[in-house]
Amino acid sequence: MTMSSRGSGVVAAVLKKQVNICASCRNVQFRLYSAGADAATIAQAHHLKPTESHPHPPVTASRRAEYRIKSGVILTRAPLVTRALTPFENSFFFYQKRLNERLVLPFRHTFYFKKDTASDLDWRIKFEERGKIAAKELGRYYAQGRNAWNDELLVGSTLSNEERVREILLKDAELRVTEDGEEAPLDEIVPVERPMERVTEADKTNDIRRLDRALDRTLYLVVQRTDGRWQFPTEDVPTDEHLHETAARALELAAGVNMNTWIVGRVPVAHIVKQPEFNEDTSLRQRGEKTFFHKGRIMAGQADLKDNKMGLKDFNWLTKEELKAKLDRDYFHAIRNMMADR
Repeated sequence: MTMSSRGSGVVAAVLKKQVNICASCRNVQFRLYSAGADAATIAQAHHLKPTESHPHPPVTASRRAEYRIKSGVILTRAPLVTRALTPFENSFFFYQKRLNERLVLPFRHTFYFKKDTASDLDWRIKFEERGKIAAKELGRYYAQGRNAWNDELLVGSTLSNEERVREILLKDAELRVTEDGEEAPLDEIVPVERPMERVTEADKTNDIRRLDRALDRTLYLVVQRTDGRWQFPTEDVPTDEHLHETAARALELAAGVNMNTWIVGRVPVAHIVKQPEFNEDTSLRQRGEKTFFHKGRIMAGQADLKDNKMGLKDFNWLTKEELKAKLDRDYFHAIRNMMADR
């Protein structure tokens, strides 16, 4: 038997083979799927010709001209300090410190300070003043005594107050021993340098143009137009620029070059759409705007509106809550989701 005859026999056997199907399915008319027939059916449902693929009219040059494309930058100054702790958080961390004193081994100062040295004498003086307690800011709490279980603060206690803890640590950092290894008189003790206050002079005077304010919050740069409205620096996008390039140029034109800034990525983080306005005869009366915003960071410098080419009147560094009161409602609603909570 030749190759062709063997193939014919196999095909004939397959065609003669009966398929076991139920009675209900046997009565259903079977038809192979046709892409052309399906497309014609869909087109007829939409009252379209088979060659048409979309029911909307094609985009023409006149329809593209309905919107003006703009790009801007949301320049931010990141928080410089951590936020202040709540009273509950202060109490919780204070309790954790006392619990740690209960669980660890007793402190052996001879492992860290050589005997009869100035550092050893300094530690023993402060140890005696604390009531022979190794911990500096935990108060009169004996972690290895019979009352070690009583490590929780009472309601209204000020032991976990940040100001109290700061003063205790600053006092403990003072050297109580002279270079000769003797206890220093009180008038010869040199106070240590205190940390800077969380509330700056700009906070006290409410100077919203300075960057050294609201240190635990994110600040955003906004500028004031000639009509009195506040917005982020924006500029029209030409045909030979990308969005992030226009955003950087808008920042330079609006706030000057005396800032060390960084545009975070090339993808916008927010956008605003202003719909166009039409006359009764559907002719275009005023073009709409599509504004895309990029996120930026400032590392050094300050905004300077002198000789700016946009005619801007003023600038502010504001928090999220302050922006809500300063910007238009729709404007703020469009960009609020890209802002940090603090």
